[in-house]
Amino acid sequence: MTSTVEITAESTSRFAQVRPDLRLHYHEAGVGNGPTIVLLHGGGPGASSWSNFSRNIPVLARNFHVLAVDQPGYGQSDKPTEHPQYFVHSASALKDLLDHLEITTRVHLLGNSLGGGAAVRFALDYPDRAGKLVLMGPGGLSTNLFAPDPTEGVKLLGKFSYQPTRENLEAFLRIMVFDQSLITDELIDERFASASTPESLAAARAMGKSFAGADFEKGMLWRDAYKLRQPVLLIWGREDRVNPLDGALVATKVIPRVQLHVFGGCGHWAQLEKFDEFNRLTSDFLAGTKEK
Repeated sequence: MTSTVEITAESTSRFAQVRPDLRLHYHEAGVGNGPTIVLLHGGGPGASSWSNFSRNIPVLARNFHVLAVDQPGYGQSDKPTEHPQYFVHSASALKDLLDHLEITTRVHLLGNSLGGGAAVRFALDYPDRAGKLVLMGPGGLSTNLFAPDPTEGVKLLGKFSYQPTRENLEAFLRIMVFDQSLITDELIDERFASASTPESLAAARAMGKSFAGADFEKGMLWRDAYKLRQPVLLIWGREDRVNPLDGALVATKVIPRVQLHVFGGCGHWAQLEKFDEFNRLTSDFLAGTKEK
């Protein structure tokens, strides 16, 4: 089933009041198709579902009902600063969104970096609601065995949080990708405008702080990855400088039904740098044998 409505940021934009104190923004496409796939973006400054997945949503929507969610604290979603460990926070917000939309069947989840961690947390906390997982350089699931920790990308993320200048944002964005031509002045300006508001800065700091809170172990997803029973596709860029490739080794060891695809000449944004191949790979994986 193919929609005749042009898929743009504006035409797909939706809001949902999922709790009295939390309104989420998301993009919806492929209505009437199935099953549902939820896209969860990364955690960089100025990130949003559309900025991460604009080249993927139209392709996935040809065959799937797509929900690309601005996670709490990002994009046009509310930005609370009091919350539990972030993966728990985002996963529970997604559960509330699905309840609000009356989607009770399993949903596939596609998550990049921070969104990958939130997707895994959702699958662990709500196993009856989660279908297949597509995870690109997922946070919390990757454990660096050889690369230094914190990584270059994590250091630059922290630097922007406390020195939110355009120059620091550009440095962070440039480490995201292998192909530097993707980091345009327009992209930097757009991301800086979103990331430098007081609300966004406060939310980003709260997110970072939550990884050292009382429930910080909820972010150590590699400990519980053996519990994942659905098929999992890990996608990594060989030149990822945020969550380096060696971080995939523990995950591929412990997840029962896992496969790993590595793109050469690719950094942390596989869904953008290799979008044609990524879209085909993801669509084929999700269209395979139905989850039991």
